[in-house]
Amino acid sequence: MLKILSGPLLACCLIMPAPVVFGDAGISERAATLESKLIEWRRDIHQHPELSNREFRTAALVAEHLRALGMEVRTGIAHTGVVGILNAGKPGPMVALRADMDALPVAEETGLAFASTATATYNGQTTGVMHACGHDAHVSILMTVAELLAGLRDQLPGSVMFIFQPAEEGAPGEERGGAELMLEEGVFDPRTPDAVFGLHVTSAAPAGVIGWHAGPFMASADRFEIVVRGRQTHGAKPWQGIDPIVVSAQIVLGLQTIASRQVDVTQAPSIVSIGAINGGIRNNIIPDQVRMIGTIRTFNEAMREDIHQRIETTAQGIAAAAGTEAEVQIVRQYPVTVNDPVLVQTMLPTLERVAGPGQLQEFGLITWAEDFSFYAQQAPGVFLHLGVTSPDLDPLTAPANHSPKFMIDESALLNGVLALAELTVDFLELGQDGSAAADR
Repeated sequence: MLKILSGPLLACCLIMPAPVVFGDAGISERAATLESKLIEWRRDIHQHPELSNREFRTAALVAEHLRALGMEVRTGIAHTGVVGILNAGKPGPMVALRADMDALPVAEETGLAFASTATATYNGQTTGVMHACGHDAHVSILMTVAELLAGLRDQLPGSVMFIFQPAEEGAPGEERGGAELMLEEGVFDPRTPDAVFGLHVTSAAPAGVIGWHAGPFMASADRFEIVVRGRQTHGAKPWQGIDPIVVSAQIVLGLQTIASRQVDVTQAPSIVSIGAINGGIRNNIIPDQVRMIGTIRTFNEAMREDIHQRIETTAQGIAAAAGTEAEVQIVRQYPVTVNDPVLVQTMLPTLERVAGPGQLQEFGLITWAEDFSFYAQQAPGVFLHLGVTSPDLDPLTAPANHSPKFMIDESALLNGVLALAELTVDFLELGQDGSAAADR
């Protein structure tokens, strides 16, 4: 398997080839001819959003497109996932490219001519559905990359795996889904790719900016639930019961000392947030229990485990001091998204060429989470961010991802196509250089 090395060999790799030219045009020229298709696909998918594990129309559109390009196509992975394999004309390494397909239970308020009017049932309620996170852009970008590279298959030294993934936003109810389930169901069988690339559009940067970061980039995300048991009594006689509301308040405050006072803040940031707390139905009745739910974000796996234990110890200790108990359940969701540092450094010249002057920026740590992290645990990975905020808006105040007013400046999408296509081609080309390929 191809592995990118550090040290002297990495220095060789960093002398990147000039922009690759195939036939009568380079990749950028070929990509420009597909921009109208790119935007048409994006608007169609945006107008027909589907919730997690329900991406039936989107999956069918993708599968039909990949088959028309002559790819080997697998469907139904992790419910609605689609994978296309482009077997190129020459032997070589394999690159995997990933896009997520699901939308969110958000009623759109953009006023676009192609705005979503779709509705669905979510948690038992009827809700609007919108591509409020930008996955419509991800799908259309990767569909365009697929067509671009399929037109070059005879000259590519290696193969490309196109992963269209459901349920990145989380599977509904008791269902499972997303990257973890795709891996369990064999998306990387029989061959694990030599590198995996992906990107996410963001309102936090101007249109066309490509953001990168080496090492831990996006946080792990874990869900927790704490149920505090009390003993119901009249609010006028609290001493005759055990007040779970007061105990819960103490637990909420205690949890905040974990990140601020108990873990080494110089190693990595961490967050423990309570998102909801429920207990009682009447002003003068002390209830018998309180339930709270929250999220944990970390950038270090050892710290992640430590914080899990501290949450349990803190909640149970405070409850015990009040003569009661707290039940703690922590559900591990997404691990830390780690960009392989050597692979990042190797591919930076490619990104500089694609982005253009001033458009490639090193981003700081991001406390959002991404299940791309599961793929990057199996193969060296690089996950990028693509700015999509219009030049006439301030990225600091523009409607953010997950907002009903989230907007994408479509002029940015071509940079996303070029980034994934050029990364793929340059990686495959480097894999043919004996000085750049060896086992770690």
